[in-house]
Amino acid sequence: MIELRDVHKAFGANRVLRGVDLAVPGGSSMVIIGGSGSGKSVLLKCILGLVPPDAGKILLDDRDVAGIKVRRAERDAFLARFGMLFQGGALFDSLPVWQNVAFRLLRGALARPRDEAHAIAIDKLRRVGLSPDVADKLPAELSGGMQKRVGLARAIAAEPEIIFFDEPTTGLDPIMAGVINDLIREIVTEMGATAMTITHDMSSVRAIADRVAMLHAGRIQWTGPVGDLDHSGDPYVDQFVEGRATGPIEAVR
Repeated sequence: MIELRDVHKAFGANRVLRGVDLAVPGGSSMVIIGGSGSGKSVLLKCILGLVPPDAGKILLDDRDVAGIKVRRAERDAFLARFGMLFQGGALFDSLPVWQNVAFRLLRGALARPRDEAHAIAIDKLRRVGLSPDVADKLPAELSGGMQKRVGLARAIAAEPEIIFFDEPTTGLDPIMAGVINDLIREIVTEMGATAMTITHDMSSVRAIADRVAMLHAGRIQWTGPVGDLDHSGDPYVDQFVEGRATGPIEAVR
């Protein structure tokens, strides 16, 4: 469903992506691992069109998305196919929870009547384990784990075909991280969505992934089924998975 062919991206002299090749089958959950600064977030931003690649092709259903993004009439329809759970939650502090969840349903190409958007928000909050009485609270009144659930409810509110998860368990305790991982897996399976997740958390990788790709030095170092992760035969993957300070990946000191 998503394919990247020889994708490059540099910021000045910093070459972040150096020829990324990656295929994400429809209805699958792909998790991208790699060290800090390896370009994982830049990769997602390139797919969404927030950052234009310098070279290479990004295909969605065999269509080059570069052409879609420059044609304004098609851009909204293109973005409507995606949902996003941001690393820091990225909730709007001044809006009540339900309006955060229904943000895309209250404006633009996906706009619904206000009452309908409210009902959808309540339903999605229930789906992530939050009761309707949370709907009128402000994000600041919620715990970090509850805010993450609200972000997840917002990501699925418009029933997207593709969902991106950016470090979904960052800042959460192990129990809440497990809850979020289970919710993501259940929701992606129920919706039949195509998922791409970037994370450092190996427990998240094992809970969420169908396939795993490791991004290192601007390229895909290894990719394969999550079941092969512990015997990949790749020294870079082995070092990362086992969290060893010594190996081919140099630790930044």
